Amino acid sequence: MVLRLATPASAEVPPPALALLSEGPRAAWGLGRLIRERKTLDDVPPGDGRPVILLPGLTNSDRSTFIMRRYLNRLGYRAEGWQLGRNLGVRAIGAEGERLMARIAALHTETGEKVTLIGVSLGGIMARVAAHRHPEHVREVITISSPFAGPPTSTNVWRPFEWFTGEKIDDPALNARLEEAARPLPVPATAIWSRSDGLVNGLICREPEGSVGQAIEVSSSHLWVQMKPEVLRAVARVLGGGTP
Repeated sequence: MVLRLATPASAEVPPPALALLSEGPRAAWGLGRLIRERKTLDDVPPGDGRPVILLPGLTNSDRSTFIMRRYLNRLGYRAEGWQLGRNLGVRAIGAEGERLMARIAALHTETGEKVTLIGVSLGGIMARVAAHRHPEHVREVITISSPFAGPPTSTNVWRPFEWFTGEKIDDPALNARLEEAARPLPVPATAIWSRSDGLVNGLICREPEGSVGQAIEVSSSHLWVQMKPEVLRAVARVLGGGTP
């Protein structure tokens, strides 16, 4: 299925209406592709057993990352869910992110290795903040369709974000975290993003041109992006140190 969708005119505006309306059909199409292309997903470097935590997007739980975790575990990584229930922002991780930080620290202590964080959408913003605050526990961060580099109003989900998290986008504390997430990371970083994302402006899902962080562009809906074959392969190749 090929849809020619208009891209946002700048990083300051949300995705256009057609991209938003097409999210459901494109997500379903992507799931169908995963079923058809599942046998092509193994042409990637094998895993090395490193610990990986996957952070879900807004309102999602570890169920939403099951396919990626299963895939990475099959390759030879130790991929786990975040184990904090549904991602309802600070309601899930604590006002200072203390529950998430404790989860990362526990896996680091258990394995004796730094933890790779893979975050989908809001989960990616949280992963970047965690890496800033505790780089001694974090090996690498991979974000997937995470709008960490721009304002919440450049998305079509800022109102649901306020409803579910109880935070307001003009909260000083929230804006301080967003500014923290946007800063270059002290660990290797990769941002997987889509210009045709219907929920968040893809232009704010990557660091600016010339930054140290790596950016990988895919063509995808926002919904179920973590289940797209090209995204699964990109993650596996980044972890394996190869070319995405």
